[in-house]
Amino acid sequence: MSSAFVSLSTWTSFPMGRRKPELSRRRVITTVMTPTQAEKAGKKLNKVEYTKEDSDQLRHPVEEEMLNDEIFVTERAYQILKFHGTYQQDDRELRRAGEQKKYQFMLRLKMPGGEMPASMYSLLEDLSENYGNHTLRATTRSAFQMHGVLKDNLKTVFSQIMNAGGSCIGACGDLNRNIVATPAQFTSKPYQCVRKYAAEIAEVFAPQSSAFAEVWLDGEKAGAIEYWKKDMDFEKIQEILKHDNGNGVADPNHSEPIYRDTYLPRKFKIGITVPGDNSIDIYTQDIGIIVMTTKTGRLQGFNLMVGGGLGRTHRKENTFPRLADHLGFVEPQNIFEVLKAIVAVQRDHGNREVRMNARMKYLIQLWGIDKFRDYVEQYSGVEMLPYKKL
Repeated sequence: MSSAFVSLSTWTSFPMGRRKPELSRRRVITTVMTPTQAEKAGKKLNKVEYTKEDSDQLRHPVEEEMLNDEIFVTERAYQILKFHGTYQQDDRELRRAGEQKKYQFMLRLKMPGGEMPASMYSLLEDLSENYGNHTLRATTRSAFQMHGVLKDNLKTVFSQIMNAGGSCIGACGDLNRNIVATPAQFTSKPYQCVRKYAAEIAEVFAPQSSAFAEVWLDGEKAGAIEYWKKDMDFEKIQEILKHDNGNGVADPNHSEPIYRDTYLPRKFKIGITVPGDNSIDIYTQDIGIIVMTTKTGRLQGFNLMVGGGLGRTHRKENTFPRLADHLGFVEPQNIFEVLKAIVAVQRDHGNREVRMNARMKYLIQLWGIDKFRDYVEQYSGVEMLPYKKL
């Protein structure tokens, strides 16, 4: 199942919270195989993995196909365009039997924590009226989708959103999707913490490729910074993103320090909330994060759960919904290193052969939570503490 091979040193097993990997004897973690490397090892990955590897960090064949006169894109471009934040669709209500498909595109916004300024919503309304099917649709991950955009208008719509401080990048594709957070607009310290970390986590796991600006903005910088970054210490975020702990979690010299050449095996979803507020269904996320504070609002750390997901494929009994398992508690100074480690374990060991079994829930179902926790500790160098009672 794994698309990479890793040999871990032995560790001493204790009950949860007292398990301590022998970090001084830890070996370097082997990073994910590319499809080319996998073939040499006698493994055949699913075809999307080859498309990602050949895309040069999500550039091709999108760059070429945006310049032709076709009203549609090929399957390979369709897969890469997901990472840009758009899906090719067919409006079956507009065509008759035997006619060519009525190709159009759906664009999905990236909105960390579900927040959006009024000016961005106004722009989306205008774009939908002028270039879409006159509708905006709210999603279950606290974002908006615009439908009915023709291929010839994609660049116009993308560029206007990006130049106004919005983005569709990472709203789709095999990477971290829009991070959801409790929508309750309380101003207490725990809720403030939720919104702060939602934006920062979204940025740490945002794709870093310059392909998006090259394709939609002709290589120029966007006219405005994304609205959720305005009060963010971006140098700090880049330092977190590129930090190499020596275990192969991040490669600071790669254009995609965490995702590398083939990104994740499948989509990845993170949610964050506070104790007692389950408005986002925290157990259905790949990573569920619960902000833990004292009675006075001082941040203590984070309860983490992993391996949730509701999707399944009809009549495929080896696919199923799954609720997340409790991974443990992490102190504030370790949260990003542990989150990066979780993503890296899925990157390196998630199923890249059978796409319907590529979500992290299937890896945890196969391994069990204890083995998965051991790998996270090995990757991060951080000992998981016991999950705190809510």
